[in-house]
Amino acid sequence: MHWQTTRFHIDLSTPQVMGIVNVTPDSFSDGGQHAGTSAALQHCEQLIRDGAHMLDIGGESTRPGSPAVPLDEELARVLPVVRGAVKLGVPVSVDTYKPEVMQVVLDAGADIVNDIWALRRGNALDVVTTHPGCGVCLMHMHRDPQTMQVAPMAGDVVPAVAAFLRERADALVGCGVARDRIVLDAGVGFGKTVAQNFSLLARQSELMALGWPMLAGWSRKSSLGAITGHERPADRVAASVAAALLSVERGARVVRVHDVRETVDALKVWQAIQLP
Repeated sequence: MHWQTTRFHIDLSTPQVMGIVNVTPDSFSDGGQHAGTSAALQHCEQLIRDGAHMLDIGGESTRPGSPAVPLDEELARVLPVVRGAVKLGVPVSVDTYKPEVMQVVLDAGADIVNDIWALRRGNALDVVTTHPGCGVCLMHMHRDPQTMQVAPMAGDVVPAVAAFLRERADALVGCGVARDRIVLDAGVGFGKTVAQNFSLLARQSELMALGWPMLAGWSRKSSLGAITGHERPADRVAASVAAALLSVERGARVVRVHDVRETVDALKVWQAIQLP
């Protein structure tokens, strides 16, 4: 199993750690810490030293209730960081739902489009399908960032998430995109209750049955705070590592995390006991 991206053929036979680089003033966990280009690139370099296999750069917070960011502002945040990050020798993903941003960062050499809207906004589908080889991560989200936790999903979410992801992946393949360019993300925290989020982890095998590699994004999420009692995202590191490890054990091939070094260390322990 592998993930074909713009510049890299990523081997998914071992779990891949995607380091989060938020170039934002208001992300739920580390907003403002890496908001400038220099600080963001220094963070990219540190994440790679810590063992990150790839980077995920975002210029708009999608925490519950977050406001949309104007196109020019998102580009001003993200583009200089992408231009620097593509020189660091690892795949570069950009977390955006705006087709215009996708096009510009792909032209600048980015490898992956990571879209919370699963290419449902504007001509995002066209941008990706006309690119010769970029990777794409399609995520499930209920409603939108402004309202998703005001009225989260009801009932058993696993079949609904699976059906949505299957439809979006099939749509991309139907447009001529090779299957090995596609990774899926269940969208933990994006319009689901705490119990529903954990049901997605417990029953991850049902999502794996779709036949595409899965990316898991549990890092520092509020559901982890709900069960541990830690209100501050920075206090959820241990819970985040545990969730990443459980996701991998249940088949996830990519984990998107803030705490790269701790996650990499935990995965080394897990890999040491895997049968040949």
